[in-house]
Amino acid sequence: MADLSSLLKQIPVDDIAEQLGIDESVAEAAVQQIVPGLVAGLAANAEDPKGAASLEKALSHDRGAVHKKRVADIDTEDGKKIVKNVYGDKQDAVATKLAASATKASGASDVTGDIIKQILPIVAPIVLAWLAEQFLGGKKEEPAAKEEESTSGGIGDLLGGLLGGGSSSGSSNSTGDLLGGILGGLLGGGKK
Repeated sequence: MADLSSLLKQIPVDDIAEQLGIDESVAEAAVQQIVPGLVAGLAANAEDPKGAASLEKALSHDRGAVHKKRVADIDTEDGKKIVKNVYGDKQDAVATKLAASATKASGASDVTGDIIKQILPIVAPIVLAWLAEQFLGGKKEEPAAKEEESTSGGIGDLLGGLLGGGSSSGSSNSTGDLLGGILGGLLGGGKK
């Protein structure tokens, strides 16, 4: 089973830094928090059977290849919709928490909530395309209709496995911080 480190390798950090006019270390620190933050938000949504079914439907949309090396190749409008669906009206609070986590984890004090908000819609389509590849095995059709309970188990198990596995970048403990700090306090089960 894949883990977050393989997902993190798909993010074009150097191009994000160039596009936003920020240092690559700042972009890297932000992405190291954004990816598990998005996965955790998706996991919170998948806890509810309707949220899991909605996520599975979203995964069936063709977002193109996972391996995008340039920000220009990414549909950031789709990314904005994904971020809104994952975090709802908590986007600003989540961005602030992710920025604080990035500063704590890497000492990159230049990571701000505004930078997080700019990077989220860039990273979100890559995360969903990657999850679709993992969950659907590269097939871009809608998953077969399942009973509600088994639906939440499938995607929920994948997301839970990713979060439980942490990342090999040394930030596995920050994933736990994200779950406890952000999801527990802000999302409370996610937006359905």
